[in-house]
Amino acid sequence: MADRVYNVLFLCTGNSARSILGEAILNRLGQGRFHAFSAGSHPKGEVNPRTLELLRGFNHDVAGLRSKSWAEFAQPGAPKLDFVFTVCDDAAGESCPIWPGQPMTAHWGIPDPAAATGSDAEIAMAFKDAYRMLNRRIELFLALPLNKLDKLVLAERLKDIGGSEGATALAKGELA
Repeated sequence: MADRVYNVLFLCTGNSARSILGEAILNRLGQGRFHAFSAGSHPKGEVNPRTLELLRGFNHDVAGLRSKSWAEFAQPGAPKLDFVFTVCDDAAGESCPIWPGQPMTAHWGIPDPAAATGSDAEIAMAFKDAYRMLNRRIELFLALPLNKLDKLVLAERLKDIGGSEGATALAKGELA
């Protein structure tokens, strides 16, 4: 893969927490090399308020973040995608649209912070954990020499990243 700006789509079912976090983190860490987007198979229509609160707390620009359907990225004129990462097990198991550009895909499943229960502190910690896990996966992704890896090796590296600390059983390959 040549040196250029890569388009990356983070997918989840509701597009209100994990995929939004991935979009925000990659757009900041990969600035100039990557353009990140997020979408959902069944978008909630709004970003989870705790997601926005957390991102603001880490000084992310949240102005353009919105919950949207993955159909936006399968239409003519949509950005040509280089990578598509599912971050929830439900989205990984769904039949995805045909993406323009035949992107490389990987499953980077992590627990859903929006489903967390308990005290406010426990729920806030679930969101922080999701942020930390996605941030680490994105750091590992950014460290890959994309222009030097053939597609098979790159696919294996992306899969390995998805199975790193905090991965869901599906992302670790423990479920079929």
